[in-house]
Amino acid sequence: MGPRLVGLGMGPGDPELVTVKAVRLLAEADVVVVPVLDSGETGRAEATVLHHTGAAKIERIVFALNERQDRARREAAWDAAGARVAELLREHGLVAFATIGDPNIYSTFTYLAQTLTALVPGLVVETVPGITAMQDLAARSGTVLAEGTEPLTLVPVTAGSAVLREALTGSGTVVAYKFGRHAAEVAEALSGTGRDTTAVWGASLGLPDEQIRPVGEPLDGPLPYLSTLIAPATRTTRGGKL
Repeated sequence: MGPRLVGLGMGPGDPELVTVKAVRLLAEADVVVVPVLDSGETGRAEATVLHHTGAAKIERIVFALNERQDRARREAAWDAAGARVAELLREHGLVAFATIGDPNIYSTFTYLAQTLTALVPGLVVETVPGITAMQDLAARSGTVLAEGTEPLTLVPVTAGSAVLREALTGSGTVVAYKFGRHAAEVAEALSGTGRDTTAVWGASLGLPDEQIRPVGEPLDGPLPYLSTLIAPATRTTRGGKL
């Protein structure tokens, strides 16, 4: 087997919401790469890794995660990150990449794996799923995500409020990610589709500054960027969607 790159889902922030397999691979990996902003603060993925393993094997790499306007700068940061991880893979047999949530859902790991497949011959890429923010919010707020034949739609509000509004006109549950900077537009979309009285939202789940707003509470004020919203499907009878 060639060098292995494993994307590990670290969950939404609560260090207890990490799979046994992910914890095992954190221990087995020669190096654990954690993505950081160019401002350098400790992110959620890194904090969770530190809870389960020592800092000695952590490699902090800037990914310009907060760069959305300057594509050239973002691409350059990804290329530099890929080059550094390629070096690590040539030196070590197993390199893990820790990401919040799940490595296959809106994750930086996707771009890294694409870059490294071209840079490292024989690279084996694997992922370990992680608990998502929508699952954690559903559990903490007592909200059912889907029943019977209901569809479940996940929308990153960075794609625009029009995409969210279209999803809200459907009959299933809608989950909105990354809407903190667009809270007013989200509130308008909820109101315009009659979903404002049943939606719940949260941020920093499982962390000391956790926020969970109950069903029907208005969205107002500046909210954290990584806020999650659940607008559940309408259910009037038990098992009515079977």
